[in-house]
Amino acid sequence: MNYQFSFFPYQRKFKIPLETRYGSWSVREGIILKLIKNEQQIGWGEIAPLPWFGSETLEQALDFCQSIGSCFNEELIDEIPDHLPACQFGFESALKNASSQKPILKLDLPPHKYSYLLLTGKKALDYFSKISKDDQKLLGDREILTYKWKIGVESFTQEISIFEQLVEQLPLNSRLRLDANGGLDLETAQRWLSLADQVGQIEFIEQPLSPNQFSELLTLSQNFKTAIALDESVANLKQLKEYYELGWRGIYVIKAAIMGSPRQLENWFQNKAIDAVFSSVFETSIGQQAVLTLAQELNNCDRALGFGVNQWFEDADPNFLHLIP
Repeated sequence: MNYQFSFFPYQRKFKIPLETRYGSWSVREGIILKLIKNEQQIGWGEIAPLPWFGSETLEQALDFCQSIGSCFNEELIDEIPDHLPACQFGFESALKNASSQKPILKLDLPPHKYSYLLLTGKKALDYFSKISKDDQKLLGDREILTYKWKIGVESFTQEISIFEQLVEQLPLNSRLRLDANGGLDLETAQRWLSLADQVGQIEFIEQPLSPNQFSELLTLSQNFKTAIALDESVANLKQLKEYYELGWRGIYVIKAAIMGSPRQLENWFQNKAIDAVFSSVFETSIGQQAVLTLAQELNNCDRALGFGVNQWFEDADPNFLHLIP
């Protein structure tokens, strides 16, 4: 089946640059895909690469889109190479959207279904207080709210001081995730896990050590009460399969938009009761819809989804469809 194909690069500016151990990120760039079969069959998809996580670069994705021309044959979907995982996800999502004949809509879940990413460092203190109050007014005292804070960006001493203040502000009916992006050494990871055990409201620490330290990660998961989640270690479907076979039965962070084929991911998930947290790579509403729909189909746990990120952008609720001819 042939589709008329067009694509549209985009840029979205962060309100405040996102600071992680990888550096400062101020603009999210990606590509919106449009496939047209007829007036009733129009599919939208998104390529949202994250090269420092192992996906292709934006330039590689653009080169691939340009190589297709104005006509996309459905059979080409299986020919997208594995080194272009964000392209695989974007085109498969667009085809699925075209087949369903449903418009792209923002999938709104209750606030407690999301984990909200806090500002990095000291900036989290004021911001945390603000969104906590807003969410509490909305939810009352019944639902557990989940937040996420980046660590491994500043010195351990500096971050511990901020962490102690964050814990004081943390409402009783909430929990906090700590994300190290693989940037801690073993001693520092042990100190963070020990503190997390004492606090009790820390849901898990995400990727405390580098992906090449699996045996150490496995030992840490056995020696502390606080759970550990793999993130950078499972950036694509091949790695996800490998770590499952190696025996990891802790938490997996699934960044589906850069993981590759959603069909293959869905097939692998069948009959596997893994503890998965689907997480954003700062997609637009088009990519978010595709990932959140997939997450609802595959998720077998009640953990908050890592999609509380729209507040980071100048356009808090983006929808680019009205900008695209």
